[in-house]
Amino acid sequence: MRKLIVQEWLSLDGFVADKNGNLDFFTTTEYSEKNKYSDYDLREFMIGIDTILLGRITYELFVDFWPTADVKTEVIADVLNTTQKVVCSNSITKAPWGKWPDAQILNGDVVTSVQELKSREGKNIVMWGSIMLAQTLIKAGLVDAYHLRICPTVTGGGRPFFPGMSAYVNLNLVECKKYPSGTILLQYEPLKP
Repeated sequence: MRKLIVQEWLSLDGFVADKNGNLDFFTTTEYSEKNKYSDYDLREFMIGIDTILLGRITYELFVDFWPTADVKTEVIADVLNTTQKVVCSNSITKAPWGKWPDAQILNGDVVTSVQELKSREGKNIVMWGSIMLAQTLIKAGLVDAYHLRICPTVTGGGRPFFPGMSAYVNLNLVECKKYPSGTILLQYEPLKP
């Protein structure tokens, strides 16, 4: 079975958005010239991916930018645009992606749909953003790896990445990498009981 890898940008204090729902804490780091090395690593990572999983809100944010992004300024644009996208949503029936093939829509019970998606033949699946979806899949035990980009910013509150859990989830650190921007990439896999 292929893996579901959740990649997220987090503030140092563990939030995916600040108190006002803004993502400014990571965009200033992400678009720094010093962070280009992170983008090159992400491009290399995408070799092992054949599906990008998104929630509807993240899809709507991404589709306004990525289909027309230029590889000269966005290192992963071509890889991202040519990789199959799957959008989990019960409210949309089409998910166009500019001149690229439309994203597939998964509707109904998201846990069952993602279990079926993971069971298909292919490379691994990556999920970006999509916090409500990520938290649902974390609680269901469907996340096989976490790739967390920790920004050198403390927001002092906001929207936490991890949902409230009824028990500890122990993780194994697979890799840790520091970038010149001060961002740290932490790669974890859940320890299986």
